[in-house]
Amino acid sequence: MTSSVTPDYSPVIANRELMKKTEQSLAYAGGDVNEWQRKLRRKLRKMLGTFPVQRTPLNVRSLWKRDHELGTIEKIVMTTEPGADVPGYVCIPKNVEAPYQWMICVQGHSTGMHNSIAVEFGDETKSMTVEPDRDFALGCLRRGVAALCIEQRSFGERSPNPPGPDCYIAATRSLLLGRTLIGERVLDLDRAIDYLETRDDVNMKTLGLMGNSGGGTTSMFGAATLPRIRFAMPSCYFCTFEGSIMAMYHCLCNYVPGIYGVAEMSDIMGLFAPRPLVIVAGETDEIFPIKAVRKSFRKLKAIYKAAGAAPNCRLIVGPEGHRFYADLAWPVAMKQLKSLKSNV
Repeated sequence: MTSSVTPDYSPVIANRELMKKTEQSLAYAGGDVNEWQRKLRRKLRKMLGTFPVQRTPLNVRSLWKRDHELGTIEKIVMTTEPGADVPGYVCIPKNVEAPYQWMICVQGHSTGMHNSIAVEFGDETKSMTVEPDRDFALGCLRRGVAALCIEQRSFGERSPNPPGPDCYIAATRSLLLGRTLIGERVLDLDRAIDYLETRDDVNMKTLGLMGNSGGGTTSMFGAATLPRIRFAMPSCYFCTFEGSIMAMYHCLCNYVPGIYGVAEMSDIMGLFAPRPLVIVAGETDEIFPIKAVRKSFRKLKAIYKAAGAAPNCRLIVGPEGHRFYADLAWPVAMKQLKSLKSNV
């Protein structure tokens, strides 16, 4: 008998069947939050990759320092592991007394960290207009917050093909080496915190982390695994793996082998509880759909409630798509930071 139905041989069909049957082995299912966090955090750190136990000297160098109408900006470079030099901007607000509240800022898939201070790639003496609200460091300075903006691996000055982004080569080689590009980006964050600890103008007890899109990815995984981060504001990433990363094409740097069988995004972000958290999303974001964002946030809120910190977990939804929403997010963030500072 001849069938009139055209067969579909795509491996995606088998993937979907496996997804239906998969249960996350370390998803939060009630009970002691601290005990659950210890188990999942230990597992997640292993899944992000194998990294050096001994820390290489940072060897921080200053490249230039300039006055800005909002304060001062200094460009530095540090070594986070052998072969990994990381440029960054140290941004100090005007008319604010030290020690400062600090935010580590990471850009997503773009031409890189130069967007955070709104200057041109390749000529940092020339100002430029950046896409909506991605001038993260200037947003910090306007609110009296100091910022450290680091260049993520494969973006901007650290792209194999500057200004990039170009994640494929780095991501595939990391996997062959038993690592992940997400894990390597978190390693750079961890070493950036080491640098901040060497300064005498940093209030480490209120240290924050923020980023949009690919910066939101690093912000989530960094917040989940780095205990020195005390406040987090990931934008346009938090969703569900099922509804975003597994539902459509995404850059290879978003993938952690085996993660879907262990935990969903709500569980990973739940590792940050009870610390204050502001999640930012876009109503019409096509690659991190808002329906899945809200579903994931309900589960995350339940974790925060179980940790006795429901008010510390906030979701801000902007009216447009895949972007940061400074006017909506910052007022909530500043309240969270003020509360955090008062409880220190």
